[in-house]
Amino acid sequence: MLAVLTTLTPGRRNEFMDCQKAKVRIAVLLIMDVKTRWNSTLELLERAYRLREFTREWLQNPTYSNYRPLFTTQDEWTIVKYVMEVLMPFRYWTLWMSKRQTVTLHHIITVYNDMFNHMDGVMQALAKKKSEWKEDLFFAVKLARQKLSKYYAEVTPTPGMNLISAHILDPFRKLRSFRKWDKGMDINPEDETSYTTQYQEAFLKYVENEYCAKHRRVPVNKFETVQNSNFIPSATASGSYQSCLDQYDSSSDDKECLTPNNVAETTPGRSDRPARLMTAARLYLNSPPEAQKNWGQINPNLNDYHSDPMEISSTFWIPDITDWWQHQEETQSK
Repeated sequence: MLAVLTTLTPGRRNEFMDCQKAKVRIAVLLIMDVKTRWNSTLELLERAYRLREFTREWLQNPTYSNYRPLFTTQDEWTIVKYVMEVLMPFRYWTLWMSKRQTVTLHHIITVYNDMFNHMDGVMQALAKKKSEWKEDLFFAVKLARQKLSKYYAEVTPTPGMNLISAHILDPFRKLRSFRKWDKGMDINPEDETSYTTQYQEAFLKYVENEYCAKHRRVPVNKFETVQNSNFIPSATASGSYQSCLDQYDSSSDDKECLTPNNVAETTPGRSDRPARLMTAARLYLNSPPEAQKNWGQINPNLNDYHSDPMEISSTFWIPDITDWWQHQEETQSK
């Protein structure tokens, strides 16, 4: 409401800006929430908290005395600070995933689980609180977690397997996250029921079904055999005669190119390609992840490939919400 009132007329706008002169380098206005814009609620609260002293000064003008009950009390500002701490990590994840020049598919599983852990921490910290606003905040976070769980449950097997594969194919992670889950639940990663084993087997099965099978069912013509058959390749395969002779081209689905009369036998070296692919996949999984270069640093203006917002160090710091809450309670009780 104050954001509307302070900008309702040019005169009010100038008066509010004048309150900031000689106190800040750049005078700004209060902003409003936008339902269709990510993080707008957090930005609104941060701007209001930053300008709270100037808002008070503006309301001291006798002209606006009727609006003074709208000013936020100190207790209400405390609630605002708590809400900002709850919302802040979601902005980090949004910035981390919103890229234009790089891929972020491999981060989705990590972000999902970090969001679940963060909301679980918030609810754990608020579970035994009796204040009305804390109970309301607990209920809001609980509903948010239920909505996130609904989205997570709607991931069908096909895109779900894509997410798992993308996560494993990140050379800086591989199976590290799944081993971390097993460790947190005191499960041996080598057990058949462990996350590590299940996702590893799912990935290898995916490679076998989606890649190895294609090389098994697409034999390649020997050059001598094609010469002796009066074979004229179809243009629908790839538009060139050479593509049907390429022993490494598996993109053609042209039936004429694969008819028994025109295919004598599979060329040597092609039959063992599925086995080589599976061997390469297993070697990749068994090798350690790449060293974490600049791990923990995130800059929203850059396209960081392997920055983790849950392990950031300087500019963007996400505290453990439970420890942070306990610290706030101890500070207020002194």
